[in-house]
Amino acid sequence: MPKQKLVVLTGAGISAESGLKTFRDSDGLWNGYNIEDVATPRAWRKDPQLVLEFYNMRRRDVLQAEPNAAHISLAALEKDFDVHIITQNIDDLHERGGSTNVLHLHGEIFKMRSEVSDSLVYEIKGDIKLGDTADDGEQLRPHIVWFEEAVPMIEPAAMIASTADIFVVVGTSLVVYPAAGLINYAPRYVPKFIVDKSIPYTSSLQNLTVIEEPATTGVARLAQMLEQYK
Repeated sequence: MPKQKLVVLTGAGISAESGLKTFRDSDGLWNGYNIEDVATPRAWRKDPQLVLEFYNMRRRDVLQAEPNAAHISLAALEKDFDVHIITQNIDDLHERGGSTNVLHLHGEIFKMRSEVSDSLVYEIKGDIKLGDTADDGEQLRPHIVWFEEAVPMIEPAAMIASTADIFVVVGTSLVVYPAAGLINYAPRYVPKFIVDKSIPYTSSLQNLTVIEEPATTGVARLAQMLEQYK
């Protein structure tokens, strides 16, 4: 008998427990930076040096971070389920935690691309500097979906969500669209679970179980609840 398809949408809350700041932290955006200054196309046009420095710093932070119990627990579910991770996070902690099927909605911190052609993408572990160019001669920028930019991966993510046998949300406030709308693509009749230390407003959802805990402990409880669906 084929494994049940378990689709998991993850957000900043799961990375926060590995020490990575989120832009909704109570102490402000990513070490005090405003979104408008570092994470929009306008910011890039105005001060590309500042934007590069900001993402270089975040890349260093991710290199130092380690996957936590929630990342590892989600990867372990692959033993019994056909697990598809859709993440809003730009870090690689799901992959390092052992997950083999990860779709990044908002780009990846360890990739860079031409500022003109989004098909010219390269791996990067160090810093991107002004003057670093892609094969088309254009400046390299982080391979990140900034605010006010389209989300190219939203359509494949919606297709994955629409074929879920079980849909799970971990560590996201469900307020950043279009990602927040993915739960609405899951068939109405399938079981849905939300794991977050502050459960978002979800009264319109059917077959919903809420686990109001941080990701590290909440995913462990989720794994126990999923035993019945193996």
